[in-house]
Amino acid sequence: MPIIDSDCHVIENEHTWSYMVDADEKYQPTTVMAPDGQGQERAYWNIEGRLQTRRTFDPARTGTAVESSDMVDVSARLSHMDELGVDVQVLYPTIFLNLSFNRPEVEAAMCRGYNRWMADIWKAAKGRLGWVVMAPTMDMNQALAELHFGKENGASGVFMRGMEQSRIPIDPYFFPLYEEASKLDLAICFHAGSASPFFDAVMTSNLALLWLAKVPAIAAFHCIVVAQLPEKFPDLRWGFVEVSASWVPYVMHDLSARFQRMSWAFPDRTVGSLMKDYQMFVACQTDDDLPYILGYAGEDNLLIGSDYGHADTSSELEALRKLRTSGVIPMQAVDKIMDDNPRRLYGL
Repeated sequence: MPIIDSDCHVIENEHTWSYMVDADEKYQPTTVMAPDGQGQERAYWNIEGRLQTRRTFDPARTGTAVESSDMVDVSARLSHMDELGVDVQVLYPTIFLNLSFNRPEVEAAMCRGYNRWMADIWKAAKGRLGWVVMAPTMDMNQALAELHFGKENGASGVFMRGMEQSRIPIDPYFFPLYEEASKLDLAICFHAGSASPFFDAVMTSNLALLWLAKVPAIAAFHCIVVAQLPEKFPDLRWGFVEVSASWVPYVMHDLSARFQRMSWAFPDRTVGSLMKDYQMFVACQTDDDLPYILGYAGEDNLLIGSDYGHADTSSELEALRKLRTSGVIPMQAVDKIMDDNPRRLYGL
């Protein structure tokens, strides 16, 4: 049975932005050293004249070498996957997790550069590295063009956050994006993070990391169901990644109560098979109470990812191997979480 790691990362570097060519070249991020406010100097990206944290991760904490996490050497990444017993990884960005833009032309330029870098990585990996395409949503025409580029170059989904500039996912502004993704058989993938200048500015404190990183994707799940978007786009698949799955029972309880109290808006709707009916997939973690969660999510709509390359609350390099050997849930469910379900979400 193939093993699919549903949430892995690349760490952007100078080579990434070398793919920003011609008219886009002038928008390439540059590295700046500046004080971090705690008496230390650290590296930042200069983007639109603003300093954005340049995330680097200690290999001792991540268990991943720089040449692999930064995709300096694709063969090194594939070799490490072999050591981990993983056949396919699906790649998410790092810089875009919490990055908003002032100008649509800068967003489009950076997304184009990133997507072309990922296309080359996908080709070099010969099908073992799937990826989600960056859509510059400030300019919908550019966003749709990048969806087509991604589809033609191995993309498995479209990257989104629960907050995109001043909009949430149920805003009709995004409907053309959803319609095109559906036509192209690309999943919409909500990852932890947000991209709202106002929201992110309010949540800058480390004490607000749950709000900044996790809550937007969970709220996206809830509002998509309440707005019944899966009925408007019945062929579209929805993923919610790196926010664990422990919130699923709570959200299902909340939705059940709303369905009952608003029966005029939700005739005959229950939460029993909601995730399956609506093609909604959630990435779990090994420290989730999986037997309990399966009672709400079902075994056909959970995935698992290692957060490869990062070192945070969702990171567990050996997550897939641990799940397989833990005996916590039946092997039938394990096989679905590590193969069948991600294969369906990402169209692999």
